[in-house]
Amino acid sequence: MNIMINQLGYRPGTIKKAVFSGSSDADSFKVINQDTKECVYSGALSEEKYYEDADENVKIADFTDFNIVGKYYIEDSLGNKSFTFDIKENVYEEALISSVKMFYLQRCGCELDKVSADIFSHKACHNTKARIYGTDEFIDVTGGWHDAGDYGRYVVAATKAILDLLMTYELNQNAVEKYIPQLLDEVKYELDWMLKMQDEKTGGVYHKVTCAGFPGFIMPEFETEELIVSPISDTATYDFVASMAHAYRVYSKIDKYKGDADKYIEAAKKALAYTENNTAGLFKNPEGIVTGEYDDYSSLDEKFLAYAEMYKTTGNKEYEDILMSINLDDVPGLFEWKDVGEYGFYAYITAKEHSNKEFYDAVYKRLNDHAKSIIESVDEDPYGYSMSGKYYWGCNMGVANDAMLLILMDRIDGTNTRKKYVSSITDYLFGNNPNGMCYLTGFGSKSPMGPHHRPSVAMKKPMPGMLVGGPEPLLLDDYMKKNFDGIAKAKCYADYFDSYSTNEITIYWNSPLVFVLAEQV
Repeated sequence: MNIMINQLGYRPGTIKKAVFSGSSDADSFKVINQDTKECVYSGALSEEKYYEDADENVKIADFTDFNIVGKYYIEDSLGNKSFTFDIKENVYEEALISSVKMFYLQRCGCELDKVSADIFSHKACHNTKARIYGTDEFIDVTGGWHDAGDYGRYVVAATKAILDLLMTYELNQNAVEKYIPQLLDEVKYELDWMLKMQDEKTGGVYHKVTCAGFPGFIMPEFETEELIVSPISDTATYDFVASMAHAYRVYSKIDKYKGDADKYIEAAKKALAYTENNTAGLFKNPEGIVTGEYDDYSSLDEKFLAYAEMYKTTGNKEYEDILMSINLDDVPGLFEWKDVGEYGFYAYITAKEHSNKEFYDAVYKRLNDHAKSIIESVDEDPYGYSMSGKYYWGCNMGVANDAMLLILMDRIDGTNTRKKYVSSITDYLFGNNPNGMCYLTGFGSKSPMGPHHRPSVAMKKPMPGMLVGGPEPLLLDDYMKKNFDGIAKAKCYADYFDSYSTNEITIYWNSPLVFVLAEQV
């Protein structure tokens, strides 16, 4: 029998559960002090039940009532033991710091020094001008963050990360100032790159900059093929508007950033004007480009987001009128890079004024209905998984997004009723899951050693502070197809560098985790 716990630990006063996976005759458990080997708490295991997602039987040990600070492990009545874990207030401090430093380590176009980056230091990379696809025109698009395990930079992916991190600052400023004071400078590094992705003549925004194909598993300064800027897209342009409008709200309040903030809002207005007079369409990779497509099936959610952020920032009633002209039922929700509707819903709900209560209530209902479904899933799932049996490429992002939504709904309502569910969802990410894996590299007793991440593979060591994607039962990469056919969906995860569909990393999987951790330090 395996005993799954949050390998980072638990904060006093939170729900504390361990899941015992696999059939066993054990009927009780003890919490053992790691230093003294003394039993400090004991209890009965729940009745065994079948968990379909993992094709296994499970029992649950609930030690929520135990809150004494220390280092412990769980032992069942047959002598099986868990990994050790802490109970302490600042149990997530180091994880928060490392998950933010990941963005610095993903920086493109500048040198990372040995002191700050250790073995992941490197010379400035991707610092040549990039060709605008299909032309002989070259532009400077240096800077920003490498998006994922590859070295591409994508506007729609960047937008999710930017919005998550700016909300982290807005809602948990004390935690930011105490643990991650570099956060706004780090986000600014990405924003300033994004400004370079705006076409100076039209205001439209180029979708991405990459080479024509993916490089091998090399450090970034060794990818020296020609950089190509892919065409303008509606999704990138609307997302750009949202990022810049949101950034203006944050940076304009801080003296040293006011000049930058002015640039952000002017760029947002110029991009929005482009969308009102042009239709670039949804993005598809142009011929000869095979890097991440970040395609979409609708730009209506991006449009809603852009106008909601502009309305919240400016209070311009014309922007609200455009929002109210959109059929909410047609707006894809979620806090993802593709379905960004919930960012727009939250921006609108938290604007200073609302002229139509019926529209406000409809937007609120979209958010609250989703929050209710998350809570139902967490209540029903022995591991606290929040998506009712749904597993897909990057589902750990979905888990972190769900925790983020619950936090935001508590803020909207002025309550703390959803806090315990946030705690359970966090436990899942850090080891209380069917794979017994702390999905954050460099943390816990069992964490990914082979992430699909070029610097990690090149240096033969996982870069710390990266949230990997998690189980993916569609078997979208060759390694999964060869080795995981017929495996239960919650266990379709491979800690192997070539399994990009389960073990890759991205800036926009880390960003909601940063938000969730900042709420809990």
